[in-house]
Amino acid sequence: MIATRPNIAVIGAGLAGLSCARHLQDAGYRVTVFDKARGPGGRMSTRRGDDWQCDHGAQYFTVRDNRFRDEVARWETAGVAALWEPRLAVLEADGSVARKAPDSTARFVGVPRMSAPAGWLGANLRVHSGYTIVDMQHDRAGWRLHSKEHGVHDDRYDAVVLAIPAPQATVLLQPLLPLTARQTATDMLPRWTLMLRYRTPGIRFAPGYDAAFVNHGPLGWIARDGSKPGRQGSETWVLQATAGWSAQHLEDDSDSVIAALLAAFAALGAPPPDEVTAHRWRYARAGGQQDNAQAIQQNHVDEDGEPAVLREAIWLPAVRVGVCGDWLAGGRVEDAWLSGRTLAAQVLASMACAASS
Repeated sequence: MIATRPNIAVIGAGLAGLSCARHLQDAGYRVTVFDKARGPGGRMSTRRGDDWQCDHGAQYFTVRDNRFRDEVARWETAGVAALWEPRLAVLEADGSVARKAPDSTARFVGVPRMSAPAGWLGANLRVHSGYTIVDMQHDRAGWRLHSKEHGVHDDRYDAVVLAIPAPQATVLLQPLLPLTARQTATDMLPRWTLMLRYRTPGIRFAPGYDAAFVNHGPLGWIARDGSKPGRQGSETWVLQATAGWSAQHLEDDSDSVIAALLAAFAALGAPPPDEVTAHRWRYARAGGQQDNAQAIQQNHVDEDGEPAVLREAIWLPAVRVGVCGDWLAGGRVEDAWLSGRTLAAQVLASMACAASS
């Protein structure tokens, strides 16, 4: 018999994991979130230093689903999100610069940094940062987790939620389900990102736009972080390489990546920055989401012999393990939040049914 207040472990403190955790906790469940990073947010991330900050993961988010629209409205009321209306451009291969006319797409950002909504979601949750979960084992008392930094944990959990990229989820699920690396590990695309600081007075890049999609060379996106609402500090620009270029140079050292991307930025007329930092997102963007989901579903059936329900998330009731993330649902910030919410609903329904049986 499941306890009155089930105890749930959520692995991953990105938006999907935090969304799932908040919904479960609001329903009265005990929830503990584990993440290998120093703080929540996942790819809704901001790097900060002395008198500078720069969003180096997700650059903005849009709203399509009314459920997420209501959530963003709550973020705006809490002061952790706001509308961003940048001057957008498209940089073509022939060197032309096309200014994008204002469109109907509402672009939002976290305030005062992209990670702010994640911090707000996690404020009342029990979040263990710096915990890399490397193994999970089940016995009659429930699930037990093993982290690289702290060894085997004493707590037992009634269910485990994996809110991490597909390849990382595969590593943890492999002892339980016969998933192959081919079905999941190749389905996340990488991205090299540079964060540039201009501290010297009078030296800055002012091209007449705040952000641009680049249709040639190694760069895919550039943006002036200070154009976003609530930003302070030194002038900063973020450069994001294309997924294709990043994959080709995935294992290159940061110095060579910096040199290549700065050269491409200089070709756009930008002056050399005073400081630069590189970050490699090994699992930056989803690809082949449906294949990932089917790979997991085909290797599991529920107690009635039927495949587990597959939508924006995956719940395996026989083993009480759930999987959520933007890679299942479409790859956007909105998809991450919806995936976590969907999984929470599946967990609640399944656990309630088990408790009443």
